[in-house]
Amino acid sequence: MPSLMRVKRIADRIKQDLSRMLVMGEIKDPRLANIYITDVNVDRELAFANVFVSAIEGSQRASEILQGLENARGFLRSVLANHIQLHSFPHLRFHWDPTPERADHIEEILNTIREEKEGKGND
Repeated sequence: MPSLMRVKRIADRIKQDLSRMLVMGEIKDPRLANIYITDVNVDRELAFANVFVSAIEGSQRASEILQGLENARGFLRSVLANHIQLHSFPHLRFHWDPTPERADHIEEILNTIREEKEGKGND
């Protein structure tokens, strides 16, 4: 069983390579435009890599994006396996990451509170 540090390095490399493939346009599916990889977690047995994605537009495209990634799963796994030398390459599982949207929502709430505070301070 690999060390936690090795598992983390593998996850980071998968994230880096997937991100590069998206930016360089190596994936031709138009459903996968303007998306980004937020995180990758690999289990200790190196059987599965959970890939978390998000998009600039937000969750309204989540099902479309996840379907596009599911369709490209075999291609992505084979390209990654050629770049990252492992005895057995993990199976990719894709998940929507709502964290960026939640952060934007919290930021909006904080801005509203600041504006209300400034408005009351001028009275």
